[in-house]
Amino acid sequence: MARARGLSVRLKLTLSYAGFLMLAGALLLATVWRFLLHYVPDRVRFSPGPFSPTRSDLLDAFAPRAAQALAFLLVFGLVGGWILAGRMLAPLTRITDATRLAADGSLAHRIQLEGRKDEFRELADAFDTMLAQLEAHVAEQQRFAANASHELRTPLAITQALLDVARNDRQRDTDELLERLHLVNTRAIDLTEALLLLSRADQRSFTREHVDLSLIAEEATEALLPLAEKRGLTLETSGAMAPTIGSQALLLQMTTNLVHNAIVHNRPEQGAVWVTTSVHPEAVALTVENTGEKLAPQLVSTLTEPFQRGATRTRADHAGVGLGLAIVKSIARAHDGTLTIVPRPGGGLRVTVRLTSARVRGDAAPV
Repeated sequence: MARARGLSVRLKLTLSYAGFLMLAGALLLATVWRFLLHYVPDRVRFSPGPFSPTRSDLLDAFAPRAAQALAFLLVFGLVGGWILAGRMLAPLTRITDATRLAADGSLAHRIQLEGRKDEFRELADAFDTMLAQLEAHVAEQQRFAANASHELRTPLAITQALLDVARNDRQRDTDELLERLHLVNTRAIDLTEALLLLSRADQRSFTREHVDLSLIAEEATEALLPLAEKRGLTLETSGAMAPTIGSQALLLQMTTNLVHNAIVHNRPEQGAVWVTTSVHPEAVALTVENTGEKLAPQLVSTLTEPFQRGATRTRADHAGVGLGLAIVKSIARAHDGTLTIVPRPGGGLRVTVRLTSARVRGDAAPV
């Protein structure tokens, strides 16, 4: 929005400093004048002593000196105020320059304001933190766009190749072609629905209601129990009631994704998955642990990025579309919660989602 240019802050501060100095000087001179008037008579008293000045004599001598003093204070206030205002506003100039660079797309620049902690230093540090988060977010979105384009292009390319083969080879088994097309199309639908779910969670466009994480955990594990049994895994659920406020559907999707990942990324045999809920003073927690291969902490820190699948980008049965933990992170963030992922010493992961307890929100009605 275009605005008319006004006085600069530096000039305003300068005028304020000079005005305050002039006011203080005038008050001081007025005080001195009042003090002198107290000891000077109105008219001459004839006495044998030395000559005694009157108030008119004092005024003739005091007024020019007072005017000179005020003129000096005015000049001194303007010059000194201009210098002081410049020094005071120097950090703000650096912050403004950094803001302009960020507006032009340069997110790598940092203010790095020196000196002790004050209001300007806190503002600069907060701005640096915002720039770092924004730079990381933009980089993540760029990777997401590139990966999403790749993931969406793959099933379309496969479909095109299958159709070309069918058109060139009319003797080919139609049933086999239809089955492969069905699998590819199903994967494309799953990917699209996952992207829509991720967008919905990011926008927080859902209705909040009373939910119990323990019941959600039981529902998710019951639905995925056949997959665990097929893979020869032990799936256990335990924990107390964990009431919170949120979307039943999204929290169920979050829990399902966690349990599904724990099942798919596990030992080939004799593995286990543990799903527990717990209650804390101001939060409730859902923890999903599994056995599996040992993972480096550097790799674990990237698992919530879209289309990141452990150490490789392999595709197996029930491998998912690579958005499982990204969706979990987005849903937890949309519910003002936190997601923590740490490797287990013996292999596998421990994933914990902490959400605000329903009792802390002040509406602790039974769930």
